[in-house]
Amino acid sequence: MNELVRQHTALDDSDLEWLHLLVSEWQLLSDLSFADLVLWVPTRDGTRYVSVAQMRPNTGPTSYQDDMVGHLVPRGRRPMLDAALDEGRIVREGDPEWREEVPVRVESIPVRREGRVLGVIARNTNLLTVRTPSRLELTYLQSASDLAQMIAAGSFPFPDQQVDMDASPRVGDGLIRLDVDGIVQYASPNALSAYHRLGLASDLVGHHLGRTTAELAPTKGPVDEALVKLASGWAPREFEIEAHDGVIQFRAIPLKPKGTRIGSLVLLRDVTELRRRERELITKDATIREIHHRVKNNLQTVAALLRLQARRIDSERGREALEEAVRRVGSIAIVHETLSQNLDERVEFDEIADRVLAMVAEISPGKVAGRRSGRFGILDAEVATPLSMVLTEILQNALEHGFREGDTGTVEVSAVRGGTSREARLLVTVQDDGVGLPEDFDPHRSGNLGLQIVRTLVEGELGGSFDMVPAPGRGTRVILDIPVLANK
Repeated sequence: MNELVRQHTALDDSDLEWLHLLVSEWQLLSDLSFADLVLWVPTRDGTRYVSVAQMRPNTGPTSYQDDMVGHLVPRGRRPMLDAALDEGRIVREGDPEWREEVPVRVESIPVRREGRVLGVIARNTNLLTVRTPSRLELTYLQSASDLAQMIAAGSFPFPDQQVDMDASPRVGDGLIRLDVDGIVQYASPNALSAYHRLGLASDLVGHHLGRTTAELAPTKGPVDEALVKLASGWAPREFEIEAHDGVIQFRAIPLKPKGTRIGSLVLLRDVTELRRRERELITKDATIREIHHRVKNNLQTVAALLRLQARRIDSERGREALEEAVRRVGSIAIVHETLSQNLDERVEFDEIADRVLAMVAEISPGKVAGRRSGRFGILDAEVATPLSMVLTEILQNALEHGFREGDTGTVEVSAVRGGTSREARLLVTVQDDGVGLPEDFDPHRSGNLGLQIVRTLVEGELGGSFDMVPAPGRGTRVILDIPVLANK
């Protein structure tokens, strides 16, 4: 819609924002009308109309099999559009149109904002299945007529209320029509079922909805006057009520077709099961985070015990082996600490890489600086845990064997994500400017424990590849190529 409006019309950004607000709400009008809606806006030169949005009803058959968005129509071809735009009124005159042997009633509703008509909604009703309307359908149509008049007057949609139509109750979920005093004139079967879920034992028609709702709500003491007002539809609001193990979501819409409130629409949906599942997920998420937190604490305890044991060993090699084990355990603990703070089993690995780099740099024999470039991005826990260990081993190996006491230098970790949506890859490079590799060194046959761990994790657990080659000029370059999930 943005592209069509800016390309063909003279509307400004504030007008476009109003149209977006309207389109976010007009599923309500379409469902109440049992009709398709097409939004037409006059072009910049005033000679044509361009259709910028379309909506089909959930409550009835469509009048358009094809997508109308982007169509251009010369002014004069559809007189009802011209009349609605020029006169600023709802136009219902004219005989039904025939489209593919289907009779269609067409009406035009001007879209007004701050006294200006921005465009016209063409309301198209498929008459093929028309029959004697029920009480529900009559209520729908009357409510649609009131909303159409509010759109023509510029009082709907409500500028101070942004509604998420995917999360808000819809017409078919449950509808209640109130008079100006908040008395229920009509309640759909779904709406009545929702109130029975709250504990209502009688019918709703003829009762004051606000007071009835407040009495059902689990409050002690005086009646909640704020709830009475909300449920009476005095203002456009969304709210939820929980009672008798039922949770009902409400949306109140004041009806002011001629500027004065004549009543209200209340849409409602039983969200009891949805909220129950959400609570279960929250409980499971909290349990998972607590498990990760406890694993992290246990790993830190193991690292502390290993550190104490290292201090009691006289053998230099034994002490170094235990200190290496401490760093390996620490790298896993970092991942679990990050997971304990997240709502899912994925982590932002850049933070972990920085912490591993800082942890390993503590063993540097000289003044070696570590830095990171590029982004690892978000990784699943099953990738992040072994990758953190691999990174620890590679960095530890680079610092221990690439530099001597008193040396200065740099170790850089770079990460690049690429590939296709089906085969995304993570390319990790660790490069130092140390002494380099010994002659005839083969990283795939080396007996070094750290490199054995790297090979096992990269090739076996991560399903990737690992190589270690001389860096251009000086030092060593380690290359990891690992498959990862795309779009992270």
